[in-house]
Amino acid sequence: MPATWIVSANASRARFFAQAHATDPLDEVSDMVNEASRMRSRDLETDAPVGERAGSNSVHNTSAPTTPSTYEPKQTARDHEVELFARQVAEYLVKAHREGRFQELCLVASPEFLGTLRKLVEPRLHDALRVEINKDYTHSSPRELQQQIRDWRMKP
Repeated sequence: MPATWIVSANASRARFFAQAHATDPLDEVSDMVNEASRMRSRDLETDAPVGERAGSNSVHNTSAPTTPSTYEPKQTARDHEVELFARQVAEYLVKAHREGRFQELCLVASPEFLGTLRKLVEPRLHDALRVEINKDYTHSSPRELQQQIRDWRMKP
């Protein structure tokens, strides 16, 4: 059966819906949650010292540098976690498409996440991609999401 999948996603959640015909209700196929997106940035950092730190009057702290480091990574830990989640979503889509679970794809995602996801979606899915909407509707009901897609398609 030729199905359309609608993916509603942001950096912390991706919901996958299937629809056999445009008038059918959306059927939720899967729901992925990015637990790392709910963590504090400092908890994502693996370079930070673990455990207690020496106090300022401690003998162990006399050799500590007095000026802060100016090194900043090209990608923050949070950005890295978002990219890993987008990669997980993209891999799930490729696998499902290869299995014939959908023929057409509609991506509805927050602008930042959509940009990351676009870079990671394999070229073989580009032919299946019918609609891209840069809005976050992850908290919408399936009926509301379906209406938003219909409204978007009706725009001139």
